[in-house]
Amino acid sequence: MIRTYILEDLDCAHCAGKIEADVAKLEGVKKSTVTLLTQKLVVEIEDAKAGKLTKEVKRIVKKYEPDVTVIEK
Repeated sequence: MIRTYILEDLDCAHCAGKIEADVAKLEGVKKSTVTLLTQKLVVEIEDAKAGKLTKEVKRIVKKYEPDVTVIEK
């Protein structure tokens, strides 16, 4: 399963890298990619683990970029 999130107002490449790395460490995540130019986070996750993903993504993003809004696409 692929989930896409818009990271509205993300403008820090260093923070984007940290977000990508932390999301990749979540249980069930196969791949995590943040594209700063489009402000998108794309996550490939096992179907069984997808339920809590949005909550965890928001927690991680707020940890590094408190002013960024996470929108599930």
